[in-house]
Amino acid sequence: MISRKPEQVFASEARRAAVTTDAKESYEDRLTHILEAATQVFAQVGYERASMRMVTKAARVSLAGVYHYVDSKERVLFLIQFRTFNSLLTKVRETLSGITDPVEQLCVMVRTHVNYFVANMPALKVCSHELDSLGGAAYDDILRVRREYYQLARGVLERLMDKLAPDAELDMHVATMSLFGTLNWLYRWYDPKRGKSPHAVARQITAQFMHGVLGAGTELGEGATGTGRST
Repeated sequence: MISRKPEQVFASEARRAAVTTDAKESYEDRLTHILEAATQVFAQVGYERASMRMVTKAARVSLAGVYHYVDSKERVLFLIQFRTFNSLLTKVRETLSGITDPVEQLCVMVRTHVNYFVANMPALKVCSHELDSLGGAAYDDILRVRREYYQLARGVLERLMDKLAPDAELDMHVATMSLFGTLNWLYRWYDPKRGKSPHAVARQITAQFMHGVLGAGTELGEGATGTGRST
């Protein structure tokens, strides 16, 4: 029996680990490429009209190649929505970290959402337009992430009202969904290449929302713009 030196064993294990890591990264890269192509297709023609052959053409991958990574069009939609909502939720949580003032929290949350939209317009269009296209366990998984974002936003608004209008009788569910209604439908009218900057749009949305829930006399000072933090 031929024994190997310790350094030979370690080198062999390191090579196997590197190959495994490369394979995982390669798999993830190819899946991401397919999902990005599918996102463009769904955003352009809608989920119902889209076909897996359209996705394969956009991704420049064979039909068999696509089915190696996803087994159905519904799975594709699920992954698009799950990744997008999770990414947005994570980004908002990161930008809110360390901020305690609720006015500043609202400014940062809205600005982060708008900036994320600008960077991921097709994905958020698909998520907004196809919220009810999934069913069963897939819908439940997406709903869970959406509820986490809802609870985060509602918490910000509740702290805002407690600070600035503690006696106001405001339905916080209506207020939260109204804000989401404004943010989630940006894709229907906002073109960052031709309109105002994302920062300007986020600031106006925030100001309009606060004026609505607190009264037309409310003003946003420069300290509430969140200009000290970047997203």
